[in-house]
Amino acid sequence: MQFYLDGYRPGDPEERPAAPGVEPAAGSGALPEEVDVLVVGTGPAGVVLAAQLAEFPGITTRVVERRSGPLEIGQADGVACRTVEMFTAFGLSEKLLREAYWVNETAFWGPAGSGIGRTGRIQDVAEGLSEYPHVIVNQARMQDYLLEKMRTSPSRLVPDYGLEVTGVEVLPEGGDHPVEVTLRCEGGDAAVVRAKYVVGCDGARSAVRKSLGIELRGDARNHAWGVMDVLAVTDFPDIRLKSVIQGPSGGNILIIPREGGYLVRFYVDLGDLEPGDREARRRFTRESIVEAAQEVLHPYTLEVKDTAWWSVYEVGQRIADRFDDVADAERGTRTPRVFIAGDACHTHSAKAGQGMNVSMQDGFNLGWKLAAVLEGRSPESLLDTYAGERRAIAQELIDFDLRFSTMMAAKPKDPDHPEAGGVDAAEKQRIFTEAGRFTAGFATEYAAGPLTDPGRHQSVAAGFPVGQRFYSAPVVRVADAKETGLGHLARADGRWRIYAFAGAGDPHSPDSGIARFCRFLAESPESPVRRFTPDGADPDAVFDVRAVFQQGHRDLAVEKLPAFLKPCKGRFGLVDYEKMFAPDLKAGRDIFHERGIDRARGAIVVVRPDQYVAQVLPLDAHAELAGFFDGILLPAAALV
Repeated sequence: MQFYLDGYRPGDPEERPAAPGVEPAAGSGALPEEVDVLVVGTGPAGVVLAAQLAEFPGITTRVVERRSGPLEIGQADGVACRTVEMFTAFGLSEKLLREAYWVNETAFWGPAGSGIGRTGRIQDVAEGLSEYPHVIVNQARMQDYLLEKMRTSPSRLVPDYGLEVTGVEVLPEGGDHPVEVTLRCEGGDAAVVRAKYVVGCDGARSAVRKSLGIELRGDARNHAWGVMDVLAVTDFPDIRLKSVIQGPSGGNILIIPREGGYLVRFYVDLGDLEPGDREARRRFTRESIVEAAQEVLHPYTLEVKDTAWWSVYEVGQRIADRFDDVADAERGTRTPRVFIAGDACHTHSAKAGQGMNVSMQDGFNLGWKLAAVLEGRSPESLLDTYAGERRAIAQELIDFDLRFSTMMAAKPKDPDHPEAGGVDAAEKQRIFTEAGRFTAGFATEYAAGPLTDPGRHQSVAAGFPVGQRFYSAPVVRVADAKETGLGHLARADGRWRIYAFAGAGDPHSPDSGIARFCRFLAESPESPVRRFTPDGADPDAVFDVRAVFQQGHRDLAVEKLPAFLKPCKGRFGLVDYEKMFAPDLKAGRDIFHERGIDRARGAIVVVRPDQYVAQVLPLDAHAELAGFFDGILLPAAALV
């Protein structure tokens, strides 16, 4: 990490100075009458969104939560590899990985005589998907990390607890703050806040969604599962492995070991429910869930010593008609002012472990867009892309979850009666393996649109598919020989990333492709860096440009490389030496080979602030790079 840019300061560098005028911490006093963004709910989507906005002290953000304090026991626990990548952008992945349980392998068990036997064992995350593992940690801890990030941000943002939204209305003549939000305090008093934008992250029973008249549509599957986090004694040998178990009588269990070495989560199949029986779920008890688990595990024993949490839920998949307050017929005629994210707009089963992860990606997608519009860097039309991008992803999740949850509840296949259907253990293992990319969080691919180029030049950087997340790879920083991941340096700060991969030839030469590219960015009137960076701001305030050379780091002379890659920043004009990289040849890792970079032509890879590849170009495609940002960013002269 980089710090001391504007002067030496003792203490923890993670806790940055508060911006002028924001002490005491926002959220500790009465709500202001007007805010820029009101975030409703401190669930996964809400805290990711708020943690981004907290980086911008010039934006007045407040977060309200109907609970009296932070979540203590969360229901979700599966953290996909993609979410760990996202946490790197917040500087939180090391803390997360240290505390979490790592899901390294998955075991499969099926009927064997009158009991069960192991049928297979696989690596949980396939090679080549991510440098990070699939991990397990309590949702409450995930939110704690982000709440702490908010508290130590320049905005010193903390939520206002004990405030429940009772109504949201977009006023036609509302001026700069057209959204009126009515809240009920814990004592019963009412308060009214006006906002430029409101984001409902308030769960499946979202008051924000209901105020907009938006419906969650879908069906319940009339099938119940019990879930419990327990401390137990058992002779089942794979209790510390993720285990998929199919009992001979048709019952199913999914075992998820939890963080800390002792806690274990059981998802226990409780069978079909009678349609229309609204009380069916309530008749299950903790004891009945334990008994069902014991039956499936036979001949192994299970003795539950303590239960941290348990519940019964009915499998179902639902999705909102739309994700903001603009009807399809009105799209393009007015700006969205109210958004919904997370469970407020999509709900599904828990077995694939996608709920918390997809909700966080909702917040990541929307947060940088709100910041760009509110800071005047992008037009309001940018906000239309949230609903278009995220609803399509949510629908893919709903479709996947239906197939996955159906497979999880399937009865064993009877070889003597194949017409009866069912799924055997080997088929379950195959389906799990095929679903690996989705469950790891990497199935998201944004379609071509305002923020995603059609990928006409994909061949020059085949390993960075346009529309998919930027897949980091090892490199060595030229200035100090530090081995690092190229994508791990990007922060959730709203900046665009431009990665320039040098082509063939001597990069020290002023005639090299990388030198010409840097001169274009530094000097051309068409350069996006020059057009969109405000006067007086750091050269990388809007675009974080980094170069990767083909030579080893010892073969590169820092002083001879383009001056543009050594920008002077901050009030002292200090030189940033962390823009230049080489392949990690010492470790046998060549990013040009691993990511399919055209060595002759070189490549430009443009990455959105939420880590998704927006454009891939040859290194000499200067005009195409410049044209891409028309309509996405506003010229710096238009900044207010």
